[in-house]
Amino acid sequence: MNYVSAIVPPLVMAIGFGLLVRAIIRSQGGAQKGKEDAAADALARSAATARTAE
Repeated sequence: MNYVSAIVPPLVMAIGFGLLVRAIIRSQGGAQKGKEDAAADALARSAATARTAE
């Protein structure tokens, strides 16, 4: 029975990691993608203008 208790924690971590990766991939894009892209572009633009103004 020691082999079962030795394999369970890595197996649980592997399944959890797989679910995390799946959640990250599924949350990319979608209805909010355009809004997120626009916010990132605006932030980059304001940082660039602040850098050139100095």
